[in-house]
Amino acid sequence: MLTLLADFAPQFGFLNVFRYITFRTGGATVTALFFVFFFGPAIIRSLRIRQGKGQPIREDGPQSHLAKKGTPTMGGLMILSGLVVSILLWANPMSPYVWVVLFVTLGFGAIGFYDDYLKVTKQSHKGLSGKARLGIEFAIAAAACAVLSSIGSAKLSTSITFPFFKDVLFDMGIFFIAFAAFVVVGAGNAVNLTDGLDGLAIVPVMIAAATFGFIAYLSGNAVFANYLQIHFVPGTGELAVICGAMIGAGLGFLWFNAPPAQIFMGDTGSLALGGLLGTVAVATKHEIVLAIVGGLFVLEAMSVIIQVASFKLTGKRVFRMAPIHHHFEQLGWSEPQVVVRFWIISVVLALAGLATLKLR
Repeated sequence: MLTLLADFAPQFGFLNVFRYITFRTGGATVTALFFVFFFGPAIIRSLRIRQGKGQPIREDGPQSHLAKKGTPTMGGLMILSGLVVSILLWANPMSPYVWVVLFVTLGFGAIGFYDDYLKVTKQSHKGLSGKARLGIEFAIAAAACAVLSSIGSAKLSTSITFPFFKDVLFDMGIFFIAFAAFVVVGAGNAVNLTDGLDGLAIVPVMIAAATFGFIAYLSGNAVFANYLQIHFVPGTGELAVICGAMIGAGLGFLWFNAPPAQIFMGDTGSLALGGLLGTVAVATKHEIVLAIVGGLFVLEAMSVIIQVASFKLTGKRVFRMAPIHHHFEQLGWSEPQVVVRFWIISVVLALAGLATLKLR
C-alpha cells in the first residue's frame, strides 16, 4: 500500500524510495519483526487461556518432550498476522504474484488452524483426516498454480527450468499445474514434518526465505537475470518483499519459540510457511532449486516415507523414530544439538542453492 506514495514523488522527491524493492523489503522485514515482537505476548496469553492443556505431547516420543506439556500451539497466528500486515503495507497491491502467494499462505494456514483446533479440543494427535487435508491443499495449490501459469510468459508458463543449465526447458503443458501443485503441497507438508523441536523449523524457513527473496529479486530484474543467465520472470521481484516479511515475522516468533518454547508454531504456521516457499519457487521458476535449498525439509519428509514404507513392507523400522530429528534424539543428541546442527545444514544447502545461479 505504501508503494502508492511513490506517485507523489514529483512533488516530494524523498517518496521515490517507495519504488525500490530493496527498500520495501527492508521495511517489510522490520515491520513484521516488531509487530510479532510487540503483539506476541498478548497472543500467547490468549492462546494459553483458550487452549488450557495446550498441544498434546506424544507419550511414545522422546521423554524430554513430556516437560513441554501445557505449551500452547497455533503460534502460526503470530507469524501470519505480522506477515499479512507487513505485506499489505509494503508490497505492491497491483502485483498478481503478491495475491497468489497470500492466497496459498492463508489457505494453508486455515487448514493448519483447523487441524490444530481439532487436536487441542480433542487432546489427540488425530486432527483433520489426511485425505481431506491433502485434497483441500491440492485444490488450493492447483488454483494458485493455474493463475501463475496464466500470468507467466508463454515460453516459461508451463515449463520446468533446470539448475546448472542456461537454456534447458522442459515444457509439461497442462501437466505443469499438477507438478507445480505437488511442489507447493510437498513444501507445506515437509515444513510441517520438520516442526518438531523448539526453533527447528523456523530458522531453516527463514534461511530459505532469504535465499528465495534474493532469487526472486534477481529473476524479476532483467539486467541481473541476463548477467547471471537465469530466466527473467517479470514481476517476481515483488516476491522479495514477501520473503522479507517472512524473515521478520520468523525472527519475532523465534524470540518466543527459542528453547524452552513459550509457544509452538503448530500446523497453522508450518503449513502456511511451507506453502509460501513452494509458491515463490513455482513463480520464480526455481522449483528444483527449492529441493536443494530446502533439502532439510526434503530429508525430514523422506525419513517419514521410508519409515512407513519399510514397516509396512518388512515390519522393520529404518530409523529409531521418524521424522529423522527424533532419530538423532534417540541416539543421544540433546535437543539443542539437533536444532543447531540442522540449522548449519540449512545454511550449507542454501549456499549450494545460490551457487546454481552462477554455475551455468
